[in-house]
Order: sequence, then structure tokens, then C-alpha cells
Amino acid sequence: MCIAAFIWQAHPLYPLLLLQNRDEYHNRPTESVAWWDGGEILGGRDAVAGGTWLACSRTGRVALLTNVLELHPFPEAKSRGELPVLFLESTKSPKEFAEGLVKDAHQYNGFNLVLADISSKSMVYLSNRPKGEPVVIQEVSPGLHVLSNANLDSPWHKVQRLELNFKDLLDKYGESEIPVKEVLEKTNEGQDTPLGCYGTRSTAALTIRADGEVSFYEIYLEKDVWKESIVNYRIQKLN
Repeated sequence: MCIAAFIWQAHPLYPLLLLQNRDEYHNRPTESVAWWDGGEILGGRDAVAGGTWLACSRTGRVALLTNVLELHPFPEAKSRGELPVLFLESTKSPKEFAEGLVKDAHQYNGFNLVLADISSKSMVYLSNRPKGEPVVIQEVSPGLHVLSNANLDSPWHKVQRLELNFKDLLDKYGESEIPVKEVLEKTNEGQDTPLGCYGTRSTAALTIRADGEVSFYEIYLEKDVWKESIVNYRIQKLN
């Protein structure tokens, strides 16, 4: 299960603080968090299809993707991992991009997509499921939210557990700075998962401060060994 929790526009130091756990087949080639060619997009990368599940840009745009669990996915569907990339490369607002995607949403298997622009303080959630129903587009309100392989804020047990862990950390630190490494240690849902053909490949924390300072910290599995990396930068032209 891919799962994420984030606090949006509800903390004095962090317009966005996001935790994400990614499950994937262990034999699927994956690149850890790094700047992509061109130096404008930062994130992990699926080395097979070329897309991503969580990434951000130098201009303060963020995209988070999870897949919707389905018994019979469409084998000829377009890669869902391209959606975050298309948004990060675009200059459209989150809402404009989401509305423009509606006509093509049926070409993808089920997905949840969160799009944010830090400068404009705008965040949108988009999903093309349930199948056969209109595409869901909603503005994300300030506060704590959770996302897994179902709709935003669905009350799955694992999601609720992550949400409680996150709330405990927020209560502990209040309006103070939150140490990223401890956040991951306390909320990590996967490093104790036995190795097999499928399981947790990475856990990440993305923090964006009010002054535009971005920190992208990742713990990732490489050849059965857990490694870590961190990339810091400052958003360009933050309003």
C-alpha cells in the first residue's frame, strides 16, 4: 500500500509537511530522490515508465500520486506516473491543470492525485475513480489529511494509524520545528516488512517552510540495504 499524510496551511512554520510511504515490486527499477535532467524537478523516479509518485519543483509546485486498487486494471492504459511530471512542467494552477485533465482521465487506471502550488497557497485533489462516475476535483482545505489507495481521507485502518502518529508528533512539537528524521522513524509503516517480491521501497518526508526552504528526505531500499539521502533547496520567486 502507498500511503501519505500531510498538513497543509495549518502550521506556522510549514505551509506543507508531507510524509509518504511507497510500496512497489522489489524488482522494478527505481531511482532515488535526485534532481532530474534540466534541474527543475526533484523526486524519485520509476526507471521503467519514467514517471514519479512524489516530486516538487524549484518554483514551489508539488505533486503526489497514489494508485487506486483494482481487480481488473486496463493493460493498455497510459502510465499514471506521468501525471505529476506533467503538472510540475506546467504553469497552470492546480485547479486549471486538474480541470484540463478531466477529458483524458479515462485513459489511466485508477489514481489519486494531489497538486499544490506553494506560492498561490492552492492545493487540489483529483481522482478518476469510482469507475464510470464523474472525475472528482476538490480544493483541499487547510489541516491534516491522509491518502492511500482509496479516496482522500478515507478511514482505512492503516491510514488512521498513520494519522494518529502524525497528530502525536504535531502535539509534541506544537509550533516548533519538527525534526524530519524523527518524523520518519515514528511514522514509518514499512521498514519492518519482510522482504519478498513486493513491499516498501521508500519512505520520504517533504517539508516546505514559510521562507521557501525545502527539505526532501528519503529512506530507500537498494539491493536489500536501507539507505538515506536528503536534498535541500530554496523555492525561486516565492510570493
